[in-house]
Amino acid sequence: MYPSGGISATIYTNRLRAEGMGSKEQAVAFANQDYEALKQQCVESGCLFEDPCFPAEPPSLGFKELAPYSSKTRDVEWMRPTELTGDPQFIIGGATRTDICQGALGDCWLLAAIASLTLNEKLLHRVVPHGQSFQDDYAGIFHFQFWQFGEWVDVVIDDRLPVKDGELMFVHSAEGNEFWSALMEKAYAKLNGSYEALSGGSTTEGFEDFTGGVSEMYELRRAPKDLYRIIGKALDRGSLLGCSIDITSAFDMEAVTFKKLVKGHAYSVTGLKEVEFRGKIERLIRIRNPWGQVEWTGAWSDNSPEWSEIDPSEREDLHLKMEDGEFWMSFAEFMRQFSRLEICNLTPDVLSDDALSHWNTMKFYGTWRKGSTAGGCRNHPNTFWINPQYKITLLEEDDDPEDDEVACSFLVALMQKDRRRYRRHGQDMHTIGFALYEHRGCQNVHLKKNFFLSSASCARSDTFINLREVSTRLRLPPGEYIIVPSTFEPGKEADFVLRVFTEKQSETQELDDEISADLGEDEEITEDDIDDSFKSMFAQLAGEVGSEQHICLTVLNPCLHLYLKDGSARLGLVEFQILWNKIRKWLIIFRQFDLDKSGAMSSYEMRLAVEAAGFKLNNTLHQILVARYAENEMIDFDNFICCLVKLEWLYMTMCG
Repeated sequence: MYPSGGISATIYTNRLRAEGMGSKEQAVAFANQDYEALKQQCVESGCLFEDPCFPAEPPSLGFKELAPYSSKTRDVEWMRPTELTGDPQFIIGGATRTDICQGALGDCWLLAAIASLTLNEKLLHRVVPHGQSFQDDYAGIFHFQFWQFGEWVDVVIDDRLPVKDGELMFVHSAEGNEFWSALMEKAYAKLNGSYEALSGGSTTEGFEDFTGGVSEMYELRRAPKDLYRIIGKALDRGSLLGCSIDITSAFDMEAVTFKKLVKGHAYSVTGLKEVEFRGKIERLIRIRNPWGQVEWTGAWSDNSPEWSEIDPSEREDLHLKMEDGEFWMSFAEFMRQFSRLEICNLTPDVLSDDALSHWNTMKFYGTWRKGSTAGGCRNHPNTFWINPQYKITLLEEDDDPEDDEVACSFLVALMQKDRRRYRRHGQDMHTIGFALYEHRGCQNVHLKKNFFLSSASCARSDTFINLREVSTRLRLPPGEYIIVPSTFEPGKEADFVLRVFTEKQSETQELDDEISADLGEDEEITEDDIDDSFKSMFAQLAGEVGSEQHICLTVLNPCLHLYLKDGSARLGLVEFQILWNKIRKWLIIFRQFDLDKSGAMSSYEMRLAVEAAGFKLNNTLHQILVARYAENEMIDFDNFICCLVKLEWLYMTMCG
């Protein structure tokens, strides 16, 4: 995608994002592979595409159970659809759930998400671009588009698929000659490093990567009292909603209850309605079984007697809007029968229908780096404050006539990046979460340790958990709040995306110190101001250079030569006294932050020490300093001096 590593790469990436790269209209070319250019080359040369970035070789399958030479990958061949059947088709009769049959890979979470995607043709063709086939200008090359950590990515693949015993190993269609789902799975495997990297996950992860939306999950046994209102607003925004009944054992999977609900099965929520029934208002919810056929047979099902007791025109209207596999039930019954509700809230760039109301969305890219910005959760008060911090200003309360409380609804979603790609190196998801703090009149500066020691959080993520994303819906009064995203333990490194979705107008920004330096006035010293004992020490250290005595700075510390404009690395008596006074001042600061008197201070205390020496630096510069001057997250006095000398020299150089 973008170049990685270093501050210059970050600046370059931010500039491209500002120009619209990564948006729905300008997807980023994954691995810098341009689909149109590559296809044209293949058509002109008459050669079928072979992808060098995801080769038809064992490492593309996996690293553990699917590792090269493992029993599961023995005798695997890579074959193109044109070699598997005489009449390969990309899509036959539109994309449907029967196109998605699971193979020898534990990625049913992904398949459930793809199946839900087939219910929304507009969203499906965002991921599966039109115009691909095995007939017109076929060149063995296809492409798919996924949302990844804040941006849309275009992934190019060749159509060589892993085959064992003459059958596709992984996802396949019930139609033996239809291949869009198998090719889409391959593109997603490439994006994540291998097929095996897709094993295990949640449907919401797939939802998000196919839509760019943000997901939230509710256990219906512990649902908020305003869940009906939450569902209604989600439907108004075109969100994807799914519900399911938990299974208690493998025997429960796809088991049908007495009233024809299927356990362990993904349903969609498609509508809400209030009707007058027996003199009271009855809340109804419309559910869809994507498989069709098997439908609820309890109250408010298609032919139940309840329908005869409501207004005939209303009954006809509600029944007209149903499709096969859809049914109504009372909202109270829904809460009893189902276990879990998942909502994927779509962002404005996905929704083109102006009639739909939109979330206001804000997005930040951040990093946790050991020793500088990876402070861990609130359980670690000495380091928690070094985490990145973001201010959100909630300006307008919700418009909800049924709610007397003055509050603003918003969603906070924290996502860690690229963790699936690290699985082959023995790493996986970190445990992540976030906390919010009220802070009135907050200046746009990074808050220090004392603030968090004296302030309690006003809200937090529901839990710290090792999922790719943690999201929580919150309601707080209008005001200014600080969001602090973190890993559970300090020192865990990762990149992350923080997204904030608000119903009404709001403002957000990262809290970061502006770069500045207060070096004080230059000392005015003459030889008459210097006492005899210092002159005696100088004489012992100094050597003869011409007719005068000078100290060679390389004897003290090689980095101190930055002070000398002539590059001679030698100081006279007065110059040495000025430098000596400065080093004594820095020694006092160093001792103040060397809390255990070990002769070294922790890298996170270095931020405060550098500030005490007169330098205010932003998060990026602190990361650079820690990487340069810390060893095992500790900084000794020599490195502290080198750091301050370098900062002072840079500041004087830039300011002339």
